[in-house]
Amino acid sequence: MTPSLPHYTSSIQNLKKITGILVLAFSLLWIFPQNIHAQSISDISNIKVDDLSDAQIRELIRRANEAGLSEFELIQMARLRGVSEVELEKLKERVEKMDISAVGGRLGATASKREPRKQADLNEITQGFFKEQSELIGMEEEPSPYFGGDIFFNKKRRLTFEPNLNIATPKNYVLGPGDLVYVDVYGQSEKYYESIVTADGFILLDNVGPVNISGKTIDEAEGIIRNRLSSFFTELRGSNPQTFMQLTLGNVRTIKVHLVGELRLPGTFTLSAFSTVFNALYAAGGPNDNGSMRSIKVIRNGKVVNTLDIYDFLVNGNASLNFRLQDQDVIMVDPFLGRVTVMGEVKRPKIFEVKEGENFSQLLEYAGGFTDEAFEDRISVTRITGKERAVSDIFNNQFSIFMVKGGDQYTVGKVLDRYSNRVQIKGAVFREGNFALTEGLTLGQLIKNADGIRGEAYLERASILRTNDDLSTEVISVNLRDILSGDAQDILLKREDVVRISSIYDLQEEFYVQITGEVRNPGTFPYSKQMTVEDLIILAGGLRESASAKDIEIARRSQDVNVGTFSELIPVNIDIELTPQENPITLSPYDNVIVRRKPNFTLDKLVQVEGQVNSPGIFSVTTAEERVSDLIQRAGGLTPYAYPKGATLIRRTEFFETESEQLRRQRNLQDLQVKLQSDPNNTEAQELLLERLFKDLGNTPTDVTEGAVATQSKREALAGIAETKSGLSEIKIKQREAVAIDLESILKNPGSDKDLILEEGDIISIPRQLQTVRMRGDVVYPATVRYEKDRGMKYYINRAGGYDIRANRKRTYVVYANGEVARTKGFLGIRSYPSVAPGAEVIVPTKGPRLPVRPGEIIGITTGIATLALIITQLNFE
Repeated sequence: MTPSLPHYTSSIQNLKKITGILVLAFSLLWIFPQNIHAQSISDISNIKVDDLSDAQIRELIRRANEAGLSEFELIQMARLRGVSEVELEKLKERVEKMDISAVGGRLGATASKREPRKQADLNEITQGFFKEQSELIGMEEEPSPYFGGDIFFNKKRRLTFEPNLNIATPKNYVLGPGDLVYVDVYGQSEKYYESIVTADGFILLDNVGPVNISGKTIDEAEGIIRNRLSSFFTELRGSNPQTFMQLTLGNVRTIKVHLVGELRLPGTFTLSAFSTVFNALYAAGGPNDNGSMRSIKVIRNGKVVNTLDIYDFLVNGNASLNFRLQDQDVIMVDPFLGRVTVMGEVKRPKIFEVKEGENFSQLLEYAGGFTDEAFEDRISVTRITGKERAVSDIFNNQFSIFMVKGGDQYTVGKVLDRYSNRVQIKGAVFREGNFALTEGLTLGQLIKNADGIRGEAYLERASILRTNDDLSTEVISVNLRDILSGDAQDILLKREDVVRISSIYDLQEEFYVQITGEVRNPGTFPYSKQMTVEDLIILAGGLRESASAKDIEIARRSQDVNVGTFSELIPVNIDIELTPQENPITLSPYDNVIVRRKPNFTLDKLVQVEGQVNSPGIFSVTTAEERVSDLIQRAGGLTPYAYPKGATLIRRTEFFETESEQLRRQRNLQDLQVKLQSDPNNTEAQELLLERLFKDLGNTPTDVTEGAVATQSKREALAGIAETKSGLSEIKIKQREAVAIDLESILKNPGSDKDLILEEGDIISIPRQLQTVRMRGDVVYPATVRYEKDRGMKYYINRAGGYDIRANRKRTYVVYANGEVARTKGFLGIRSYPSVAPGAEVIVPTKGPRLPVRPGEIIGITTGIATLALIITQLNFE
């Protein structure tokens, strides 16, 4: 039985591969012993790859190619010969770095080792035009006025038309010197060739010889090489060959192309052999302002082989990419043929180049067609006729027969900004706007088209603004109520009529009411008929805790202007629960409801006792007459270590920034909110409370503390005094001040004048028994010294080293522990110093810096003394 062809072919291939392996095995025996150490065959396992020359490695690769072995199989063969893994890695690296083209083929049977196609001399190509193009003169930032003028160069982007190298080998590609070609023989016989076309046009194939393929297409060269190889591979011949051949293109050569004519950068450029006319035009920066974009010629061997119309690419997208340039081609850019200008309502208003025989329809296609607002029925054209210009009109049915001519200016107008059948309705209707004027449209029908009038429409009078033929206007007033009821004749509308129906609120001021005082959200609210005080209080968020339900009044604007009164006061009593009352007083527009505070209502007043009492802490003031002695008694009295003479009362001044009731309330509610949020087991009522707190705390308090206006007035008055008094740059405003108290007298005589009434924020500080005296100011050595009974001030000053040079002795004073101050007194040169008590501070002020006497002052003093002496002398003489 005759075996099938595939099985027969496979057997032949396996037999050839086995033969190749045997040949390679002998090659290894031949190559490896030929190293510089002349190792024997038994020492192949100890071979050193570093000792092998490139020629030996190249010969090994060549024989592996002939055997059809891959790189992996070559390494495996060496491993079988006992070569170590280290040397195998070195061998693999040497094989990978070897120039395969110099060997005459490719290692292995897999095409995956072949690198992607590359462009030869890429640096030479890019050096020719990229740098120069960035330096072109006259490339403004503004777009070119000529259609397509910025396609080949634009500073903001690059359209390079770079040829794609990773495509299938074009069959019409013409080979030339520098091209790298791959010749693959496969089937019953296998062989791989790589060769570069030489300058003479030949490729050199191993064991075959030179083959001339320069100037041939890929398809033609493939036939030439097949005929040449058929002498060596007979299986290539016949109608049913057993071996096949394929020619592919590797790296691409460069070509020289000459660009002349009206170009931005004419000259000779080095380009890829895959380049088209677009690539060459990009290299030269494209046609200049005088160059043609409709007639670009490619001249080859003195003949015009192609004419390019760039508009075909810009309008139709046809780039003629199937026509490739060849070496020494000439690209000629002639001056433009003729140019026309298209202005107005077209999508591309530019200057266009036109050919002879083109009509306006084609020009309109170049301009992108009309815009949405274009007047398409008639186009205005200005044309040069001999010695002057003439204006013509092109009508819609003439676009395809009107021939364009260089120098024409076409203007596409815009539709008129007017309506042929519009009426308008505005005001108190449900659908304001423009409506179509149909035949016999009346005012009543227009109102129906607008879905009718709204409830607040003013029916006694409506107006129609009518435009006459001479564009003057007139107003037609109608009684809308009569027209809608049919008691008056309906009015026929005309084009551009504007119907206006006013709202009753357009004809009067907006009504509102106000509420001030002790409500949660005082302010202004919209007025509604039959609104009561209770309704307004509910809108304001309800009453505050401090509100008096029995002291509410309404301030109503007086209607009697002759009496001279401004408002009428109406007292109102409401239920604290805001329940409805019989015959309540209803509010009028602009009423101001005033809710006053309860008599003697105050928030909790807190005071504090610290120091040497039995129960220090914070206390709430119980009555308005509670005094210091009462607070000391509530605190358990003094401890045995207390020093009552040093007791101090710290009290807030009128400038203390007290929290308002609203701020304090909000802070307390925030604390409640945090506690509720931290509890995961809230009841339903607690969850609802938490929801209300979130809503309530979202409003920022707007009220201010009592007396805020007066406090601000005092601040401004003090600032004014500081500005007017020389040497007083600023008056320090304190929020708290120490008040000296005589606690011993207070406790002995409770309720006396010295027993002060407590105020909000008072702090009573009672120190321990003090045993020191502090020396400050202009003494030699300021220090704290031990208190000694029955010792005067001079004793303590001496303990501090005595007075300093600049000490102001007569102004020395003592600050006692309770805050009282006593100063030094003098009479007839005799000084009386204050006594010193435990915890006191003795302060010696300074006289200040000594100012030097100027020469002018010395002369003045001397002159004055001399004058005085002269006067005395004269008096004695007399």
